[in-house]
Parts: sequence; C-alpha cells; structure tokens
Amino acid sequence: MKIRDLLAPQCVELHGVAKDKSDVLNRMVTLIDKSGRISDVESYRKGVFAREKEGTTGVGDGIAIPHCKSDAVKVPALAAMVLKDGVEYEALDDEPVHLIFLIAAPDAKENVHLDVLSKLSTLLMDETFTHKLKKASSVDEFLKIIDKAETEKEDEISDASFEGYQLVAVTGCPTGIAHTYMAAEALEKKAKELGYTIKVETRGSGGAKNVLTQEEIDGAVAVIVAADTKVPMDRFNGKTVIETKVADGISKAEELIQRAMKKDAPIYVGNRTEEKKEEKHKGGVGHSIYTHLMSGVSHMLPFVIGGGIMIALAFLIDTLLGYGETGGSSFGTCTPLSAFFKYVGGFAMELMVPVLAGYIAYSIADRPGLAVGFTGGLLATSGDAGFLGGILAGFLAGGIVLLFKKISAKLPASLDGIKPTLIYPFFGILIIGVLMYFIFNPLIGMVNTGLSSMLQGLADKNLLWLLGLILGGMMAIDMGGPINKAAYVFGTGMLATAETYLTQGFTVTDPKVQACYIAMAAIMVGGMVPPVGIALACFFFPRKFTQAERSSKISNLVMGASFITEGAIPFAAADPLHVIPCTFMGAAVAGLLSAIFKCTLMAPHGGVFVFATVGNPLLYILSWLVGSIITAVLLGALKKNTD
Repeated sequence: MKIRDLLAPQCVELHGVAKDKSDVLNRMVTLIDKSGRISDVESYRKGVFAREKEGTTGVGDGIAIPHCKSDAVKVPALAAMVLKDGVEYEALDDEPVHLIFLIAAPDAKENVHLDVLSKLSTLLMDETFTHKLKKASSVDEFLKIIDKAETEKEDEISDASFEGYQLVAVTGCPTGIAHTYMAAEALEKKAKELGYTIKVETRGSGGAKNVLTQEEIDGAVAVIVAADTKVPMDRFNGKTVIETKVADGISKAEELIQRAMKKDAPIYVGNRTEEKKEEKHKGGVGHSIYTHLMSGVSHMLPFVIGGGIMIALAFLIDTLLGYGETGGSSFGTCTPLSAFFKYVGGFAMELMVPVLAGYIAYSIADRPGLAVGFTGGLLATSGDAGFLGGILAGFLAGGIVLLFKKISAKLPASLDGIKPTLIYPFFGILIIGVLMYFIFNPLIGMVNTGLSSMLQGLADKNLLWLLGLILGGMMAIDMGGPINKAAYVFGTGMLATAETYLTQGFTVTDPKVQACYIAMAAIMVGGMVPPVGIALACFFFPRKFTQAERSSKISNLVMGASFITEGAIPFAAADPLHVIPCTFMGAAVAGLLSAIFKCTLMAPHGGVFVFATVGNPLLYILSWLVGSIITAVLLGALKKNTD
C-alpha cells in the first residue's frame, strides 16, 4: 500500500494554524474525517489523544506523526498539515512542529499503520523532501512530491545489489517505531553519501523486518547495532560489532559508519567481546549497563503492579467489612477473601526481585544466566536485601556465567551439550550462593542491627522530630531492603512497646505511648510518598518517563495509597541516581511533618484504609501530600527527558 493511496486531497491543509498541541490534534482529526473513512470520529479522536499520552509523536526536526489504530476506522487513511508558524508539540527536540501527518488504521491484524508509519518515517528523514512539502503551493503539488519520492525510494530498493553489503546494521526502539525506521534511514542515507553499501534490519513495534541473512553478515566488514531493545547477537560471532543506542543511529550515523569501516570496535565472541582498542566507545559501558538493567525492570513491572493491586484489594475488603480499626496486625487477612488476595499478591510481590535479578543476568549472559540470576535474587530476598541487592545479584550472576563461558570455551567440543544444562547452572548457582549467603546477606544483617540501635537511641532521647525525619527517609531508600526493613521493624516494635506500656497502666495519651504511635505514623507516611510522588511526576512531567513507566502511574497511586512502597521500585531500579534522592527527600519531609504535627498511628499497615486509626488525620494527609509533591517536583527538575 502506497502513502499516496491513503492521502485524499481534501485531507491536506497547507496553511494550518493552531494555538497548541491539543488544538492541532483536534484539527487533524477533523481533517482526516473528510476522507469518509472514519465511522465514529469522537471514538477515533479519543484514541488519538490516548496514544499521545503514551509518548509524544513529535519525532523532531519540525515533524510529528500522530497515529491511532481503532475500530472506528473503516479503511486506512492519512491527513497532512503544514503549519508555517509552527506549533508547540512537546517534540523530542523541544522544537515547534511545522509538518504533521495523522494516520488512521483499522484495528486489524495487518498493522497497516505500522507499515505506513515506517514509510513516512523513512521519507521524512530526507530534509529536501520535507522542505519541498512545506513550500508546496498547492495540494496537487504536495501530493505529487510524495508520489515522486515514494516511487524513487521503491526504485532505489529494487535496483540495490544483492551480491553483498559492506556493512550491516540493526535498529530497534522498544516504545516508538518512528525512531527504529528513522535510524535505519539515517544509516542508509549516510552510507550512500559516503559510497558504502549497507543493509539495515529493523526491529520495531511491528517485529523484525528486512532480516539479515547469515551470508550477508559474514560478508560484511562490520555490524552496527543501534538499538534500545534486546537483539539476537550470537549470529554476529567473530564480527566487528558497534553497539549503541538507537538515537545515535539518527544523530551520529556518519560517525558510526566511519568507525565500522575502520573496524574501530570490539570483536564479538559468543556473549563477550575482545577489545581491539584499549578505549571503548564513549558511553558504551554506561549504555550496556542501562540496557541490562532495563531488561530486568521491564520483566519485573507486571509482578509489582499485579501483586500490589491484589494486596490493596485485601486492605479494601477488610476496610469495607469493618476491620479498619480493629484488625491490628491481621489487617488484610481478616476474612477468607482478603486473605486470598493478600496471599496471592504477596507471592507475586516476592517474585519481583528474583525476576529483576534473573532478567538482568539473562540480558548479560543470555539463557544460561536465568537460573543463576533467579537464585541470586531469591537469596537477596531471603536476606532482606531488597531491589538493590537484586540488582547486585543480577549483575554478579551475569558476570559469573560469562566467566564460565570463557573458561569452558577450551573444553572439548563433545561437552558443548552439557555446558548450558550442567556446567553453567551448577557452578553459577554455587558461586552466587557463596557470595550472597556468606558475604552480602551477613553484611545486610550488620546494617540492620546498626540501624535499629541508632533508631532506638533517638527514641530513648525523645527526639521525635529527628526520628520522624530519619524514619520517613529510610522507608524510601531501598524500598524493601535492609534500610527500609530496619525502619519498618522498628515501627512494629514500637507498637509492641506501646501495648506493653498500656498493660502496665499507662494511658493512651501518655507521652511514652504517643511516641511509639508517632514513630509508626512517620514510617507509614514515608512509605506512602514514593509511589504517589512518582505518579504525580508522570502526570506533570511525562517526558521524563518512558511509555511503560507512564502507563503505571494509576497503579502507583493505588499502591502508594495502600502503603505499598514497592510500586516505586521499577522507577528506582531504572534510574537509581535520580529517583532515590528524590523519593528520599519527599519521604523524609513527610516523616518530619508527621512527627512535628504529632500524628499517631496504631496499625502496622494499610495506608488510607487505616486512616481511621490516625491521630490528627488532616495534618497527616497534608504531610503525605507535601512529601509527594516534593518528590514529583524534584523528579521533574533532576531527571532527564527520555529519548
């Protein structure tokens, strides 16, 4: 299907004017409706805006390609608009948009919109082409420019030599197909300018296209992998391979091609690389670490959301049945139904750290890393190491398996069959077990003991404001790890102390009893801040987060309100250097305010569902909101925009 076939003359506006992004999208929907191919324009409009919330379709260089796949579309259609004065569109380069195409595709298996989007992305990489479109004096001229460019592109492909390529490449983006194809086009265009032949495999939302054959790979001088997704790499064994992010494929195409032709890159061997030069490509190590980390985070996210929501439902059920004030430590399991949700949700949540570690190891060492990574993650969980311990276990597991792959490479070929089923898992699990059981878990135990002593000392001196500050902040550092656990265990211990005081004849209003409840209140409010603060940041600063992260903002609100701090873990794991300081500051301020306001809490868990047991509830809510807003604002200021 050609672009020109989908773009009716009445759906082209050469003198568009819009005041903002919402205005231009509404105008584009009205324009495409003139094609007669939309059965329910309002339903389609909602789909366009919903897609835009997932991530901007302003791809940069003054271009936007919004799109929607919907049951409201009868036949695929396109609309186009030229805005001479531009419009602010929240584009990736923060520049105004001057040329916009809207795609309408039926909700069918064919994924027509992906094919059209890839063709458009490819053509729009040509500055001469886009300049001609912007300067077109009539709709007829505009359409002829597109028809001519598409025909020339097809002729160029059909005339290409299939005798071999000097270079081969792979481009891929996990969230936006436009970047996949724009990187491919940039590499192809620059290679042609420099006089080289290249074939690019694209791995976007529509799957792998233009897949490289082993013969083409073997005949190439080098391989360029510009991708933010996992790419099958074993086929490149023995080749010079440059690995970088997809954005570099667009902005640094010439540099990548020149380096590839000079073989200025490592030789890929199985799952490791042999350095041909002492200095690695700048940013290569950091990008590699980020890619491995995101592999674990993306697989962990469903466990956090699914398990967290089930636990929240357990609290809700008990609250509705009247156990909010009387459930005590059994709150969340007071009825068979709530106990079921808490039980299943708890298991799902317990799996998140092993999954995180397992898929970090998988990204590093492929399938043999899974068993070692999962085991390391389970050991981190048993030692209360939290997600930070899981990250450590994942990278250790991946490194251990790579080490054994290197060592076992010298073994006889007859043993190849038992390497992944015996050698790697046995020795890998043995070593990760020794490291976690004898070294890291005992260290974590020492941390717990030290923190508990410190907290008890503050409580004994009645420094409640400082205790609230520290307890709130501790809840938001490692979210289930030793620091978080030390604070929470201390809080539940304070509740037990309060019970002891009461049995000894003290009243609820006695300062000693109140101090115990104030400590628990600071702990819970500190734990409620990170997920809510992150959710607010996703609402107000969407460009700071990926599409997958933004899609979890509602579930984070629910988990934050339910005192399930773990909802923040995927964000903290993906960007710990920015996220953890922001959540720590917000939670610490919330804990401080809660203690200053002398807010009290008699329940060990439950979030908003046990607010009936909170003393000074309005000031408690204020403390929570202030802390959450601080976290959101800091995230907006400190985090970088996603590519």
